[in-house]
This record gives sequence, structure tokens and C-alpha cells, in this order.
Amino acid sequence: MSRKLDIITPGRLSYLDALKLQEETQEKRKEGTIPDTIIILEHPPVITTGRREQGHNIFVNPEKVGAELVKTNRGGEVTYHGPGQIVGYIIMDLHEYGKGIKDYISDIEEVFIRLLKNFYSIDSYRDDKHRGVWVNNAKITAIGIAVNRGITMHGFAFNVNTDLSHFDWIVPCGIHGKAVTSLEKLNGESLDIEKVKDLVVKYFKEVFNYD
Repeated sequence: MSRKLDIITPGRLSYLDALKLQEETQEKRKEGTIPDTIIILEHPPVITTGRREQGHNIFVNPEKVGAELVKTNRGGEVTYHGPGQIVGYIIMDLHEYGKGIKDYISDIEEVFIRLLKNFYSIDSYRDDKHRGVWVNNAKITAIGIAVNRGITMHGFAFNVNTDLSHFDWIVPCGIHGKAVTSLEKLNGESLDIEKVKDLVVKYFKEVFNYD
């Protein structure tokens, strides 16, 4: 059975504007007026938290370092988003996809495991305790999701040309003793982020079986 995917690419968008776009898109998906949709974008510097209190995992005053602070309804703990990081917000009907949340998260991880291996010859892996995609004990892709009436929102953050020093502002995902990495660091040079976005969409369609 063929499956259609809409792709929205608004460029660089504030976190709150992107959240509004997600919520509007999720409502349309609930109503069945649009197909599954992925929103691919970048954010200005922003620290986000999940539903739980996570102030102890933030080491800076966000305003003083030029970042926003936003509390969200996703799972997971504190994260950083910023320029050079590809963020994907996935609005998907899990009932139509026919898989549960655990398998859905595993499939998101598979997108980056395949992309890194096939295009950049980088071996990466899952960690069942700390979800996301890892390379040499350092996280390159973070995942945090929320589901409402079977329709997903939020998604992934893939470090491409990300300023990794900004992760020193927080305990990423609440995980102590683990590093964060980027494709730029692993590749040894900055990458054309628009080309990497195209690759993300390509592998996302492949893993999730979209046309």
C-alpha cells in the first residue's frame, strides 16, 4: 500500500512559531484533511524541557547566553536546539502506520543509522536505555515525541554543523557522563545543510515506506 507524505520546510523558525505550526498540522491530521507530514527546519538557540521539572539540568541563564527557554509537552528531558541542527517534527497517524510507540522510535533511529552508514560510512547505534542515535558513546540524534489520539508530534534533532559548546549549557537529555557529537565533527568539515536535509527526507521516506 502506497503512503503519501507532505514535507514542510520553513527554514529557520523560532521554537514557539514551530510549535504552533506543529499543533495546527496535528489538528488537520486528526481531521483527516492532510496526509502524514514532516516539518524540517532549524531553530535559533533554544533550550527546551519536557513535561518533568528539569531546572537542575540547566546551568545558564538562557537570556544571558542568547537562548530561549521553552517548556513542552513531549517526553524526554532537557535539550538544546540551534543553528546547524536539523530538527524534524513528525505528524504521523500511528494507527495507519500499524506500529506502537517503541517501534516508531526505533524506526526514527533507523533513518539516521542508515543515512550515516550508507552516505558517510559512519557506524552508529541505538541504546535501549537512552533512546536516540549514538556514535562512539556520543549522541548525534536526539528523539522526543508526544502522541495525541494516535497522532504524533515533536520528533528528532540531528546535529550537523551544530555548535557543540552550547550543549555545555545543559545536561543533554538528563544523561550524565555522555558526550554529544555532530556530523561536522565526525566528518572533519562543515557540510551543506540543505543537502543533508534532502538526505534525511530520502531516508525517512525509505524507512517509513512513503512514496
